[in-house]
Amino acid sequence: MIEPETLFETRWLGVYRIGHWDFTKRPNADAAVGILAVTPDDEIVLIEQFRIPVQRKVIEIPAGLVGDEDDFRGEELSATAGRELLEETGYRAGKIEPLLASPTSAGMTSELSHLFYATDLVKEGDGGGTEHEDIKVHLVPRAELRTWLKAKEEEGYLLDFKIHACLWAAGI
Repeated sequence: MIEPETLFETRWLGVYRIGHWDFTKRPNADAAVGILAVTPDDEIVLIEQFRIPVQRKVIEIPAGLVGDEDDFRGEELSATAGRELLEETGYRAGKIEPLLASPTSAGMTSELSHLFYATDLVKEGDGGGTEHEDIKVHLVPRAELRTWLKAKEEEGYLLDFKIHACLWAAGI
């Protein structure tokens, strides 16, 4: 491994260079997790939030950073996935299985996304994220998912590709 040159760095984002290539990474996080969650009623749990970099509302799977808070450094990936699912959606998963791990955007960032499949869900709260987040939870019947996603896209929402990656990896 070649040690990168630091071009710019804040608590949340760094820009680095190796040779001729500039890239980003998160100085405060090890990776990211994403969760395909399915309720006992066969609904897919999705979230909606406004994302500042793209200046649009985005439909996503619940997700979060790994190791970005001191209290959770060294936490197992599946534990982070379960914690983020509960925080963002109010659902606790009885079962969490790994689906796949992949670079988030290999030409731009060193971040890896670890995607999980969560089932045996129990509603324990409202979700919505932390005080710094404004997350809306959507429960979409699996049989209506593709139509629902298309309608959201036509309304101007962006759709996170990880939704499709998880559905494919889970065989749904």
